[in-house]
Amino acid sequence: MSVALVVTVTLVMGVVFVNGWTDAPNAIATAVSTKVLKPNTAIGIAVVMNFMGALIMTFFNAQVAETISNIVSFEAQGQMGVAQIALAASLFSIVVWAVSAWYFGIPTSESHALIAGLTGSAMALGGLDAVNGQEWTKVIIGLVLSTILGFGGGYLVTKLITFLFRDASRRKANKFFTWGQAVSAAANAFLHGAQDGQKFMGVFMLGLYYNGLAEKTGNGFVIPIWVMALCSLTMGVGTSIGGMRIIKSVGMDMVKLETYQGFSADLSAAICLFFASIFGIPVSTTHTKTTAIMGVGASKRMSSVDWSIVKEMISAWLLTFPGCGLIAYIMAKLFVAIF
Repeated sequence: MSVALVVTVTLVMGVVFVNGWTDAPNAIATAVSTKVLKPNTAIGIAVVMNFMGALIMTFFNAQVAETISNIVSFEAQGQMGVAQIALAASLFSIVVWAVSAWYFGIPTSESHALIAGLTGSAMALGGLDAVNGQEWTKVIIGLVLSTILGFGGGYLVTKLITFLFRDASRRKANKFFTWGQAVSAAANAFLHGAQDGQKFMGVFMLGLYYNGLAEKTGNGFVIPIWVMALCSLTMGVGTSIGGMRIIKSVGMDMVKLETYQGFSADLSAAICLFFASIFGIPVSTTHTKTTAIMGVGASKRMSSVDWSIVKEMISAWLLTFPGCGLIAYIMAKLFVAIF
């Protein structure tokens, strides 16, 4: 086994771990903020469901992984060794970006960072020719759809629930929403694993491919069960480490939610993530969940949303593509020159 492969696998596991640590808490944030779940219970559910989502969904439908593995090409210089080094540089950049965002309590998207890091490193080798425009189009579609469906879904689901339960007993309604939010939070964690777990499996397979340990077929890679299990387990361990800083930013600071509102946000986000996973569109779970929460808050009144927190999040999203991409570009140039 080459040193480059060991470094790449270690970095992939590091990124998956950081994703579970910083990104996965978004799935359970609203359930904690509405006191439906205690923090430790919610994190325990997230650990299990992230693991199951990454493992089960990839086994039946690996289209998201295929999209990520084909989004760029590191083979512009025709040297597998150089490609391996550039891939390692992109992963290093993602870890740096993600940890920095976690430190400041900003729920930046690991999905955006992954795509930006891969693109920046690939462009360091082959310029724009290294970017697969067709697959990148899916990223743009996912970005737009997750914003519209997340916000719109949160808004409409809340309005619908308010209408349907207008004459219901408050006690019975709250009991229903409590159970409903617990289930929908678990579904969000499952789909987070399905989306983000697959993305990093796609990168893992690229590392194996550049070392001659995997072969591409017409539709991408056939992902071995041990890769699914390893990435799923690592994400689950990362989720178990922490996340209260992100939970506070997403579920508590941005908008104050009642139980039915938390249920609405979780349900609308889960629906959006499910269909994105089925159609192989790599969307950001953070982006989808936070825009759903914004939509829920706006359904009551626009002033219910703390727009200063929203502004910070949007700034982080907008900075991720150029910021992480530039770091990856510089790191790839540096790594190739050194190694």
